[in-house]
Amino acid sequence: MYTILPVPKQYAWGSNEHLQRLFHLPEVAREKPLAEMWYSGHPQSPSTVEIDGRAVPLTHAIGEDPDGMVGTRGVTQFGPQLPFLLKLICAQRPLSLQVHPVGFQARAGYNAENLRHVPLDAPERSFKDMNAKSEMVVALEPFQASVGFAGRSFALRNLEGLRSPVAQRMIRALQGNGAEGEFDAADRMLPVDAIVWPEHRKRVFRAFHTAVTAGCLDSGELRDDLLCSMRTADHERTRLACDFTLQAADAFPGDPSVLALLMMNPVQLEEGESVFLPTGVPHAYIHGMGAEIMTNSDNVLRAGMTVKYKDIPNLLHCVDCKPSSPVDPSDSRLAAFLAGDVVFYRPGVSEYVLAYGHVDAAHGPWPLVSRLARRYDRLVQQVTGHGYFPHRGPRVVVCTQGAVRCVSERDERILRQGDAVFVPASDGWAHVEPVAGGEAAPEGSYLMASTPF
Repeated sequence: MYTILPVPKQYAWGSNEHLQRLFHLPEVAREKPLAEMWYSGHPQSPSTVEIDGRAVPLTHAIGEDPDGMVGTRGVTQFGPQLPFLLKLICAQRPLSLQVHPVGFQARAGYNAENLRHVPLDAPERSFKDMNAKSEMVVALEPFQASVGFAGRSFALRNLEGLRSPVAQRMIRALQGNGAEGEFDAADRMLPVDAIVWPEHRKRVFRAFHTAVTAGCLDSGELRDDLLCSMRTADHERTRLACDFTLQAADAFPGDPSVLALLMMNPVQLEEGESVFLPTGVPHAYIHGMGAEIMTNSDNVLRAGMTVKYKDIPNLLHCVDCKPSSPVDPSDSRLAAFLAGDVVFYRPGVSEYVLAYGHVDAAHGPWPLVSRLARRYDRLVQQVTGHGYFPHRGPRVVVCTQGAVRCVSERDERILRQGDAVFVPASDGWAHVEPVAGGEAAPEGSYLMASTPF
């Protein structure tokens, strides 16, 4: 196994303390917000691994020995690359309303931007690679997000309390009673597959289009209306949706796209809880720290709530307007289970799974597992002994608290908080155990990202 160093990403929505504290960064690192730490094999932002005293990009190390690093099955299925990207993220304030493309949309967009000679590192570049992008978030502390479109009645209830002309137009779109020609511009932006959409899905599209293409809002009026709606809300979900919208409106005054959050599912995760974001699902992170794992892609289409480039036409062609509930990868229907003091998250994709675990030399129980077991009840099964991790592909292990010992068939390392290792496929079976004796902490928590095999 090899020490792997994360790639820091500084964005305005990050924190000046959370990730810095986790990774024991110097005081100077707290002068700017740190939003993400990438454990990455992406060509534009590869992590560094230490091999035989050399510090080399992970992409280069995989290129030199693809079968040893990612395994024969991984190379056959995904090519000579790390098929997943693991991030630790911290959102101190809301970030962009966005969508990720499916495979054919990513390929088409990537090739189109290449034909226009848009540099890969250009701010206006939307498609950084040809990969579809799904992702999953596991909360490391309370985490808030808006995910996917909620039902029509929920959206109408949230919008009806607003005086904004944009909100009133969104209501007309959802009810299907707009003036003749009022939504012609939206209909011209419908994706090709909308020809088979039911009418209610087109109405969702028109309302969303209205929010992301409207002019500047009256921030004071919107704030007053949202506060009033929160005070009078009969349902917790309505109160949460208004709260998330208010946080976004405060962060991005006048931005009409914040109204789209009132059409979306408000998600509030406690530590260890998770949500899966398939391609095409609109989402926005509001606040909190979590582990994010995704396909090896940096394709992001933004519609608002950002200072970055907004690509509304491409986003509208990729957005999934089918109302649905958020997907929890800890559901047994997605083959997740608890094993001892390890929670497995299996979202049913080919590229990645994630484990969140705890070890204790005194063999004390991890309260998180007990709480999740109670919550999911019949949806999980508990077994004793070590967790059985996938072992035929590449893995990244990060210590998030205390200290742990990572042991493979060929090597072992003690990891302290903020340390991480890349475990190649050639290392075979690996697991994480407590550190017994010595100066390291006798207990710790960790993340293990891997392929499902």
